[in-house]
Amino acid sequence: MPPSARHASFVDRFRGLRIGWALSLALAGLLAAGCSKTEAPKAAAPAQPREVGVVTLKPERMAFQTELSGRTVAPVIAEIRPQVGGIVQKRLFTEGSLVKAGQVLYQLDPATFEAAHASAQASVRKAQTTVATTRNTARRNAELVKIDAISQQVNDDSQALAAQAEADLAVAQASAQTARINLGYTRIVSPISGWVALSTVTPGALVTANQATALTTVQQLDPVHVHVTQSSAELLRLKRELAAGRMQRGDSDEAPIKLLLEDSSTYPHAGKLTFSGVTVDAGTGSVTLRAVVPNPERLLMPGMYVRAVLQEGIDEAALLVPQQSVTRAPDGSASTLVVTAENKVVKRQITVGRAIGNRWQVLKGLAAGERVVFDGVQRVRVGDTVKPVDVPAADTGVTPTGASPVPVASATPNAVPATAVR
Repeated sequence: MPPSARHASFVDRFRGLRIGWALSLALAGLLAAGCSKTEAPKAAAPAQPREVGVVTLKPERMAFQTELSGRTVAPVIAEIRPQVGGIVQKRLFTEGSLVKAGQVLYQLDPATFEAAHASAQASVRKAQTTVATTRNTARRNAELVKIDAISQQVNDDSQALAAQAEADLAVAQASAQTARINLGYTRIVSPISGWVALSTVTPGALVTANQATALTTVQQLDPVHVHVTQSSAELLRLKRELAAGRMQRGDSDEAPIKLLLEDSSTYPHAGKLTFSGVTVDAGTGSVTLRAVVPNPERLLMPGMYVRAVLQEGIDEAALLVPQQSVTRAPDGSASTLVVTAENKVVKRQITVGRAIGNRWQVLKGLAAGERVVFDGVQRVRVGDTVKPVDVPAADTGVTPTGASPVPVASATPNAVPATAVR
């Protein structure tokens, strides 16, 4: 076949294929349109409620505690100073040891005081001799004047001399007593029993009466006092809570206190609150509390920094909400999301108190039995219908209430024990 004929035959076949493809596409379009007209439209599937984790609020019997900073103070301190001047001959104690009341701590050179005491005693004996002589003369003259053997003037003079001699004797005796006291002051003794500090003088030092620098210090260390302070604002807060019945007072005779030492260890002996200040410090706005703590091992030393854990009282029906469930507005107000009985999400304004662990104490806005959104806060909005799922206490990081008869709540260091509010 010639080339021109073959080319014409190829063109005819290509045109036939294009026409066939066009007819096939048109037929497919007609069939699709017919099917779409006969089939009914499908409805969209309804959305399922979102699952959110909730915590059901339950009243708890909560023992509130407050941690306050304080210092240890010796209850009795005696600064040892000389009452007479002289040279220190001996130091008669071991520094840091226990001394008894009346124990001699220092011995001063007594030579001059012994001489003064001896002179005063001699003056007493001389005065006693004069008294005896004048008394005899006055007694004789009193008999003689009765028989007019002497004049009344002579008798009166003898009686006056006897009285004067007795007065001189009293003066001499007082001087002797003063000399004896001064001689005794050369033996410097401890006025109290306690632990003696370092000595500021050594033998050979010259000391003077009532000098400004103490020779040493004796302190009683068992028990010790702990002075802590609290703000007057917290005192008012606690009084309001007690008046409202949200807290009950503890035993007024037993206000327990525990100490945490500087290394965060717990001091083994419990103390007792004994004094609450009645005057607010104008400079700091705080009130001073005092506690007495046993110190048999002398582990506590005056001036140590400690943290005192004080029991405030007991709230029989405390409501605690997880901090994760509470949001704060720019003005500081608090709110939380609550799931109603119809499983609707609503926003609730609440008033919170102190932070207790990872929870807030709820003062107003929530009631026992309400369900607070804990997990999924960011996935829901107010008004949504949700599927609430209870979150176990272990998953919220909260120790179950049944783990302790009275759970202990440690609060911020700004409160006062209930027993200290008088």
